[in-house]
Amino acid sequence: MEQNLLKKLFVEPTTQPLIQFFRYVFVGGCSFIVDAAVLWFCVQLGLHYLVAACFGFVAGLICNFLLSRALVFRGQPAQVGRVVEFAAYALIGLIGLGLTELLLYFFTEIVLLHYMISKVIAAAIVLVWNFLARKLLLYRGKTPTE
Repeated sequence: MEQNLLKKLFVEPTTQPLIQFFRYVFVGGCSFIVDAAVLWFCVQLGLHYLVAACFGFVAGLICNFLLSRALVFRGQPAQVGRVVEFAAYALIGLIGLGLTELLLYFFTEIVLLHYMISKVIAAAIVLVWNFLARKLLLYRGKTPTE
């Protein structure tokens, strides 16, 4: 029973939005770890946290794209070719980066939270934007077997 559930949640291609969102949260968690680690490391090297967040974003974006293609949306071909797919994926991510930067600034400078706590809050909010935008704009079609 557990094996079937794990297979359904992580292995079998699906277009079911709830399973895809579950996988996206898992992928987002992995990407967040990469993003936050790069952010923290860059701050330790002396970069301002908003500049460091851009470097973390790039590392997290690459991680998220690769894992999302492998786990979340593999059952759905993109509506465009691979280069355009990544460009659209990155554009959606850039909007997410803009939101992240605004939220980081707000929670760090206005609310006076530590920048890493601000990052966690911003990541949770931006995760929803990224998933919905990518699901609706890039991977809205049916699987090849449907």
